[in-house]
Formats: sequence, structure tokens, C-alpha cells
Amino acid sequence: MSTNFQFLKYEEKNQVGFLTLNREDKLNALNEKVLQELREFLENFIHEPKPINGLIFTGAGEKSFIAGADIASMSEMDEKKGEAFATLGQQVTFLFEALKIPVIAAVNGFALGGGCEMSLACDFIYATENARFALPEVSLGLIPGFGGTQRLENVIGRNYAREMVYTGRMINAEEALRIGLVNKILKTKAELLQAAEETIKEIAQKSPYAVGIAKKVMNNGNDLTIAEGLRLERERFAAIFNSYDMKEGTKAFVEKRKASFKGK
Repeated sequence: MSTNFQFLKYEEKNQVGFLTLNREDKLNALNEKVLQELREFLENFIHEPKPINGLIFTGAGEKSFIAGADIASMSEMDEKKGEAFATLGQQVTFLFEALKIPVIAAVNGFALGGGCEMSLACDFIYATENARFALPEVSLGLIPGFGGTQRLENVIGRNYAREMVYTGRMINAEEALRIGLVNKILKTKAELLQAAEETIKEIAQKSPYAVGIAKKVMNNGNDLTIAEGLRLERERFAAIFNSYDMKEGTKAFVEKRKASFKGK
């Protein structure tokens, strides 16, 4: 995989990937170049032959995960450029969801606007005590454009989501935990990354094939009625009976031994 990125850093440790948005001097704000790099990285990552157990996505420094989109560049956009910018941002979020492995957003500091939306595209969110979340677009005469009006409601429910979007209000980590936006709060960034890594290692003990199918079914089911979603679940549940991992997992249970999954 290419590592020639201006605003991204990537490393692997113990079969866990760490992707860092590295624009600390701008609080890791998103502009067109950053989004293009994220899209390129994720497109390549999907086809990367070397398997890893999961991906942790974070921002450089202690102050900010992603402090939203670059407002200065947005102020010069017309309708056509605005649509292209939203399309680019949404492409990135879809790519996070398309990864077969679990993706944890490790939110340190500000996750505002597009930053909050990027975290919502991950499977779930861990945060530091200084994390702050908001979709403040209405205060700029805008609305969220990278999926915030759609994904937030799926995560925290209709009423909380509409309150956040309509008011643009910033919430702290404790409030985010209370309403279900984040799963866990850690004191420091080091503890944040360690906790995310430990969770990925725990998931890695399970069938990677089954985890990938579960992720796909849960993401696709968000756009379906409950009856349609159940049909999708039933179909994928049935199909997985043909997999090696299913046969190995059930056999290992019966034989009272640890399963040796192969991810297929």
C-alpha cells in the first residue's frame, strides 16, 4: 500500500492498523486534499491482501480528532462545488463502512461537523475525557453534508439527533456517553488507543468472516424496513452455513476446544 500521503500516517502493530489524520496545526480539519487522501487510502486498503484484525482511526495531537471541514475553503464554494465536496466526504464515509474489518474511531478532543460525521461512519466510538462532539453547521447557514443527518439518528435516536442538528450545540464526552454516541471514555490518548486496540484483539478471537458479514448486514439493514432487514439477516445467516469458519466454530464448541478460524 502506498504511504506517500501528506496528511495521513499509517502503521500496523500486532495486526492492528492505526490510521492518523495528521494535520495538527489546523486541528485536523478536512479540506478537499485530506478527503482525497482518505478516499485513496481506504480504496487501496479494501483490496490490501495482507489481513489485519481491525483499524483504529484517530487525529494527530491531543486537542482534536477532526475539527470539522475547512470553513475558509467552503466559504468560496458555489452549489456545484458544494455538491462535489459533499460527494467526496460521503464517499469516504461509505468506504469506512465497506471495510470488512471493525473500525473504531478513537476521538481525542474536537469531533465537530465533518469530524463527527467521520466518527459516525466507523463501527463505534471511544473517546478521551476532553472529547467534544457537535454538528454546528446550522450556525454557518449550512446543514451536515457527510451523513450527519442520516447516521446520527441511527446511533442516538430521532429526538437527540434532531436537537443536536437544530441547535448545533456542542456536547462533552459524558453527555456523548449518556446518549449512546460513544461507547467508552478514557482519561488519556494513550489509554484511548490501548483500549481500542484491546477491543480489536478481543474481536479477533472470533470468526473474522462472521464479523465481516455481521457488519455488512447491520449497515445495509439501516436502510431497510424491519421485515426487509430480517429477510437480509436470514439470507446471510443461511449462507454462512457454507463457510469454513461456521463449521470450525461449531465443531470446536462441541469438542470443547478453541476454534481456529481462517476468515472464510
